[in-house]
Amino acid sequence: MKKIVLTGPESSGKTTIAKRLAMDFNAPLVTEYARTYLEVLNHPYQQSDLKKIAQGQVAAEKKAAAINPHLLICDTDLWTILIWSEEKYDQVDPYISTILNQQKTDLYLLLRPTLPWTYDPQRENPNDRNRLFHIYRNKLRAHQQPYLEIDPTDQNFYTKIRIGLTQI
Repeated sequence: MKKIVLTGPESSGKTTIAKRLAMDFNAPLVTEYARTYLEVLNHPYQQSDLKKIAQGQVAAEKKAAAINPHLLICDTDLWTILIWSEEKYDQVDPYISTILNQQKTDLYLLLRPTLPWTYDPQRENPNDRNRLFHIYRNKLRAHQQPYLEIDPTDQNFYTKIRIGLTQI
């Protein structure tokens, strides 16, 4: 099984592209668990919620991987939660770091924030998406993760993704 993760700043097209990839490759899609979790939370989220979100994301990935698909598409992973935690609370729960060091991803699709930011009640960073993009890229590089930078406004971005997938 090959695992592909879409990552990058909010409102960069990750969910739309993840859904298209899952459909085009007939692959299971692991959605962003944080959305589900936060939609039913009856109070503002706290730092302790990030560990619960991470656990839910990991459980969703394991469930999708259990059917042993040829390809698994993930609309985020724990890098997002780690960066979110560092940005919001200046620290990360050890569970998140530990799982990140254990997981294997075959290819990250790092999306550039070139699409206009769209309001969503769960989004928090309309003005510093470029700074966050560089944080994502630096994390992936520092941890020697395979990634492909994608500009979703480039007319050939999907072809670039398909070519990248053939090389893993």
